[in-house]
Amino acid sequence: MKVEIYSDIACPWCYVGKHRFERALADFPGADTVEVVYRPYQLVPDKSEQPEPHREYLTARFGPQAAAMDDRLAALGRAEGLPFDFDRILETNTLLAHRLLWHALTAYGPAVQAALKDRLLTAHFADGVDVGDRDALAALAAEAGLDRDRAAAFLASEEGREEVLAEIDDARAVGITAVPTFVFEGKWAVQGGQDTSTFLRVLEQVATETGALPAPAAQACADDACEVG
Repeated sequence: MKVEIYSDIACPWCYVGKHRFERALADFPGADTVEVVYRPYQLVPDKSEQPEPHREYLTARFGPQAAAMDDRLAALGRAEGLPFDFDRILETNTLLAHRLLWHALTAYGPAVQAALKDRLLTAHFADGVDVGDRDALAALAAEAGLDRDRAAAFLASEEGREEVLAEIDDARAVGITAVPTFVFEGKWAVQGGQDTSTFLRVLEQVATETGALPAPAAQACADDACEVG
């Protein structure tokens, strides 16, 4: 089974959704037959490359409700065991990080890409790292199992830029308007940071539909997600 996850490093629900999906996958009997690939998406493609404090950025976009949005996610994060440090988060353009994820997939494969995705999300939401900074990204790449010098050379070039932009355009063309969106076998889509139990039911349903598991099916619906700004 192939699962393509469209997400953005700047999306908190992508952070939550990845955690919940991986927890469901760990409980899925056919986990070793599932290939997970992360696809790029940008919520704010015209965001400046200059890092900006999260609190200021969110208040400018959403006004007084910004604080309540952060409080809700902080509480959710505590329940999920995921750290959010909104006072340290730096908002920036995420294209460079998406290019690095593309490099990880094409040069190292899905497992290394997933490790890098996890490191990028944690670095952004918990560690206050500027994920638009080339040196910081090269260091994160090394922590995720990539060769640091090779990653640094890649980031200094324009390699992968057109391919990543084309993938983002393709995502919008097929109707993806919010992230995270999980696409199973190129046919079934689930939007939002669903509960772990929902992801597990979807995995079982798709396995049943494709003949991989003789299990009863259940449907999932859209829930919390980050929408295009």
